[in-house]
Amino acid sequence: MFGLFSSNPVKKLNKRYHVLLREAMEAQRSGDIRLYSELSEKADFTLKEIEKAKEGTPEK
Repeated sequence: MFGLFSSNPVKKLNKRYHVLLREAMEAQRSGDIRLYSELSEKADFTLKEIEKAKEGTPEK
C-alpha cells in the first residue's frame, strides 16, 4: 500500500537514457562528434544502470 507513492528508479533512468540519446543525435547532426561520443557513452552507462535496476526489481 505504501509503495503506491514511491518513485520507480527504472522509469527515471529510462527517461534519462532517452534524453541522452536525443541530445547525442542532435550533437551528431550539428557536427559536434566529440559531444556525440560523450553523450553516447553516458547513455551506455545509463543503460547498464537500467539493467542492474531491473535485476534487483521484482516483476509485477
